[in-house]
Amino acid sequence: MRQLTVAILLIVAIALQSSLRAVWQPLGYLDFTLVLVVYFALQREPLLALIIAAVAGLALDLISGPPALLGAGGFAKLVTAYAVYVVASRVMLDTTLLRIPVLFCASAIDNLVYVGMHRLFGQIPPMPFVQSLSYKLIATTVSGTILLYLYDAYFSSKARQRRQFTVRRRVARRPSAAARRR
Repeated sequence: MRQLTVAILLIVAIALQSSLRAVWQPLGYLDFTLVLVVYFALQREPLLALIIAAVAGLALDLISGPPALLGAGGFAKLVTAYAVYVVASRVMLDTTLLRIPVLFCASAIDNLVYVGMHRLFGQIPPMPFVQSLSYKLIATTVSGTILLYLYDAYFSSKARQRRQFTVRRRVARRPSAAARRR
């Protein structure tokens, strides 16, 4: 069941990322797949994060067309997933404030490796380096922080546990039948 959920999330992230650019050009700088990769790397699930990174990067390379170097996006996301996992395995990054610099650095690593791969093979990157780096850093960091916060607040195991304890507290606060008769 978990694999199906991850697959659906990945398909939705790829579809959103590829279709939002058609709606409004600046929305193309949002990297939902990178946010998904960072989330699973922060959950200390390295194999799943690497698989998601490779599939998402290759899918986006295929969708983006001929100017993009096939495999550069997949490799960039793989390196990013590994870097985030290594940091997350050594430092506790469970708060929203600590995830902001992680998303910022992940976006920078992803863009630097992507452009570096293009330069290494003598290809021209699809967008100018400084423009794509700055817009992608801002857009992905802001949107990723919001998405990760919403997920933690409503859908994570901590949120489920919080809701269960809220019900238990309400039940415990109710006066018993004997206390109501007095």
